[in-house]
Amino acid sequence: MEKIPLSIRILTKLFPYRFLFARFTKISGIGNVIDKMFFEEDRIYYLPIDKVVEIEQNINQEDSTILPSKVVEYFIDKSEHRFIMNFCICRISKDCNNYPKEYGCLFLGEATLNIDSRLGRLVTKEEAKEYVNKCREAGLVHLIGRNKLDSVWLKAKPPEKLLTICNCCECCCLWMMLPNLSKAINSKVTKISDLEIKVTDRCTGCKECVSLCFVRAISIINSKAVINNDCRGCGRCVQKCRSNAIELIIPDNYLEEPIENISSSVDLS
Repeated sequence: MEKIPLSIRILTKLFPYRFLFARFTKISGIGNVIDKMFFEEDRIYYLPIDKVVEIEQNINQEDSTILPSKVVEYFIDKSEHRFIMNFCICRISKDCNNYPKEYGCLFLGEATLNIDSRLGRLVTKEEAKEYVNKCREAGLVHLIGRNKLDSVWLKAKPPEKLLTICNCCECCCLWMMLPNLSKAINSKVTKISDLEIKVTDRCTGCKECVSLCFVRAISIINSKAVINNDCRGCGRCVQKCRSNAIELIIPDNYLEEPIENISSSVDLS
């Protein structure tokens, strides 16, 4: 990390304390200040894993199903500026051994022109699409939307001209702190409204999905997995379940919501 600016290296050292930072957001007054400084007007979606949707498509014979990655490709096509990070600050901070540390975020928008060139590179639309495809093949999940925190630590302003496409893993993701955040901030990171992840009678209560869920949305009740409303719809539990006991149900118009709401939050013109 010798070429990474000192400020970024300091952030990697502070990363393990993010859960403590998150708890401060629940303190009256302090939480409002943190919200305004780092999360103001954020709107962020988790997109389910393409492979999960492909499985569901094969089972249901719905050839018209559009993969979640189309949301990412839509914004790549719309943006004039695209910046790929040389590293994932989350995985470097935790010294991740499960996923590639070099697969960092993809940022879109005019504000990317203000990101320190030592942190990554500007790319073409084709390079950006190839990159996010590699991230998906590595098992990473896309988180996409307006995230003011990225604008702050990258000094990529204004925040309304920066779109984040994070490639998340379940072991290192910054947003593992979601359960510790205030309700106001927690609600800004969401799943597509009508997307449903359902546990079937094939569930054996093995608890593997419980340890996999990064937002602690799954528990075992009466020897069966139960998914609560904290679920962000990433689909990892669907993909990893050895009993094929968890199903993902996607609404026909599920592309419309993230595209419409993200477009209203981030200006890529």
